[in-house]
Amino acid sequence: MADFKGSTIYQIYPKSFCDSDGDGIGDIRGIISRLDYIKSLGVDYIWSTPFFLSPQKDNGYDVEDYRRVNPQFGTMEDVEELIEKAGERGMGLMFDMVFNHTSTRHEWFQRALSGEKKYMDYYIFRDGDPQAPPTNWQSKFGGPAWEYVPSLRKWYLHLFDVTQADLNWNNPEVRNELKDVLRFWKEKGVKGFRFDVVNLISKPEVFEDDMEGDGRRFYSDGPRVHEFLKELTADSGIGDMVTVGEMSSTSLEHCIRYTDPAEHELSMCFSFHHLKVDYKNGNKWELAKPDYRRLKELLMTWQRKMAEHNGWNALFWCNHDQPRIVSRLGDTDRYWKESAKMLGTCIHLLRGTPYIFQGEELGMTNPGYNKIEEYRDVESINYYHIMLQEGKTEEEALEVLRQRSRDNGRSPMQWNSGEYAGFSNREPWIGIPANHTFINVEDEDGDPDSILNYYRKLTALRKRYPIIQEGMIEFLYEDQEEVFAYRRTRNGQELIVLNNFFGKEVTLQKELSHAGYRRLIGNYPQEDSGTMLRTLRPYESIAFIKE
Repeated sequence: MADFKGSTIYQIYPKSFCDSDGDGIGDIRGIISRLDYIKSLGVDYIWSTPFFLSPQKDNGYDVEDYRRVNPQFGTMEDVEELIEKAGERGMGLMFDMVFNHTSTRHEWFQRALSGEKKYMDYYIFRDGDPQAPPTNWQSKFGGPAWEYVPSLRKWYLHLFDVTQADLNWNNPEVRNELKDVLRFWKEKGVKGFRFDVVNLISKPEVFEDDMEGDGRRFYSDGPRVHEFLKELTADSGIGDMVTVGEMSSTSLEHCIRYTDPAEHELSMCFSFHHLKVDYKNGNKWELAKPDYRRLKELLMTWQRKMAEHNGWNALFWCNHDQPRIVSRLGDTDRYWKESAKMLGTCIHLLRGTPYIFQGEELGMTNPGYNKIEEYRDVESINYYHIMLQEGKTEEEALEVLRQRSRDNGRSPMQWNSGEYAGFSNREPWIGIPANHTFINVEDEDGDPDSILNYYRKLTALRKRYPIIQEGMIEFLYEDQEEVFAYRRTRNGQELIVLNNFFGKEVTLQKELSHAGYRRLIGNYPQEDSGTMLRTLRPYESIAFIKE
């Protein structure tokens, strides 16, 4: 098994990372041009979201051909050069495999539409009345999860966009096709894989209406999912590679199984429960203030249980589907720098493998788009119209998007303070936040106190101190809502980490003695306050180590 416990992984969204050819869209050669920067972060793997041939209805998560590169992003030769040059710098590439569904433009689906039985069995088709879908399940992007094909007199399942047809994993031919895709990229030198919504691949044999929800309870962590993952890993020869599964509406118990080395399924899991603590009644499109007590409970429970049962967490705040965390849980005005650093400290010193999403290391914020025309994301546009139909005003719906849209994480990487933030020499495919004039790589690189250089320290600490990689964990100040604090222990070493999630000074319920410890990292200048810690400044994070 590849070493992933001491690694840090950097996520790139190619469309928004760096444009090398001046078309306003990021590309593979743009990534190649920035490899030295990525290396300077101290990361070990680069996870790239899909750049495969795609009609881009869902920004590449609707794959038309798993073995071809979308010309918009470059050529196969560009990808091979990226793998090679990253490897020369000691970094491995992780590719994003969208195996729950394909684009309806995929050759398999097109042949299914022509009536070829072999390929109809690659997808989930069901007979039914044109006016009555097989079940009442809802798509995760809004509307019914079934689409009728008049020429076939059948419905097909699409848990996401209507152009993303779900594959039939019960068919062994489908599973073999996907194993071949993994072998193809492994032979190209890819060092790891991220599997998109992989816990949704196993559907029930019999479909029925969901009278309690949108259908997800029937297919999330489905009946054969563990069997399928074991087979995929064993037969494709990726058991020695770094793998991470994105888990939608999953459970802790399943994630323990997915990541227990004895199960031979995945290295680690992404779960999203901690990123729903500001949903009102569990609804992403209804705003609520973050429930910090719930956030603490979730982080503590997952850390404890995964440690007890030999599971492994992917640690993250941001990705291409999430708003910027400093806009969500931090303070982008008065305590922008402090809160961004605190949020980084919080997860990078936990047990698990941390992920940095492009721009997170700069403290990039939500862009604050003010018109629906500025959005590009299919989910956001769909739900904007759904919210209007439900009675929200345009401004109310736009405010929800400003806080919830997936486009919040997709604005271009901010390289410098120039007109197009150094991302491109022309207007990009999506708008650039005005604050790129001071939140950018060029300005932060030379500032010792910058968020960027703080993140570099965090990745260096993980490599230097095995206690961060492998130490056991226990939690401190569990009943104090404002403070998220923990102790890591390993072979007589101790690491204490404290984080204040609030923009005000907090008095600790019990003074903390750090006699015999030294300060390892913190987001405020060091104070000579003796050996007793009594208060934490607004959004303060601090770590002490005893060796």
